[in-house]
Amino acid sequence: MRRPLIGALSALLLGGAGLATAGVTPAAAAPDTSNAPKVKAVDFAGTVALSNCSGSVVRMPNSADSDPAFVMSNGHCLESGMPAAGQVIVDKASTRSFTLLNSSGSGVATLRATKIAYATMTDTDVSLYQLSSTYAQIQQSYGIKALQLADSHPVQGTGINVVSGYWKKIYSCNIDGFVYRLKEDEWTWKDSVRYTSACNTIGGTSGSPVVDSASGKVVAINNTGNEDGGRCTLNNPCEVDANGTVTVRKGINYAQETYGITKCVAAGNKINLSLAGCELPKP
Repeated sequence: MRRPLIGALSALLLGGAGLATAGVTPAAAAPDTSNAPKVKAVDFAGTVALSNCSGSVVRMPNSADSDPAFVMSNGHCLESGMPAAGQVIVDKASTRSFTLLNSSGSGVATLRATKIAYATMTDTDVSLYQLSSTYAQIQQSYGIKALQLADSHPVQGTGINVVSGYWKKIYSCNIDGFVYRLKEDEWTWKDSVRYTSACNTIGGTSGSPVVDSASGKVVAINNTGNEDGGRCTLNNPCEVDANGTVTVRKGINYAQETYGITKCVAAGNKINLSLAGCELPKP
């Protein structure tokens, strides 16, 4: 998986995407972009830096401004360590802090959790922290809106941006396809997103929101990649199809879909694993 990093938030200063420029030969004619999909500008506003990972302030389609806000990251980024296969954590007290970033990637506030509302590394790799602040309070105080989770399955070929609050870097690529089962060491994830090779994410990008470049909504959460070409081992996930055939793709990275989370959150941003359509694992 995209390993959590051990270190202080000062590591943020080491990252950041740079824009290289070079001489450009003028084209004879501008390309016709009249039928090209519109792309929303993606920046760092609403993302957060954890002590060891990335994350984002997120809201569900039915979240109200007055609801306590969520921060989403990976299950393997928990301060208590990685949950075992089959382990599900619900409503566990936490005072973890998060550095909230603005559009340019500067830290503007420290947000604090009151609890881990939900976390697991079974079927998916997610942690949802409930904050002491509401969405309205965050927006009023810092001018930053939460990112919204899409409520439908992502689409192959979609342009995406993986936005790392830890490194202050944005990776841009496309959804290459979906993986029936992604296995890494003791953990198995279902219907994972596979990136095209341009998203060469690294340690510390764990928990980054994967943003649809057209809608601006979050469709997945960055979590792992095959580093050394190993087969189904730690930091070397393998793909397993419905027939049990194993495929290893060295250097390719993955994310876990997030639309299913929206089916498990009731009014007031309350996790309810008994809701119709909710398929998140239960404790």
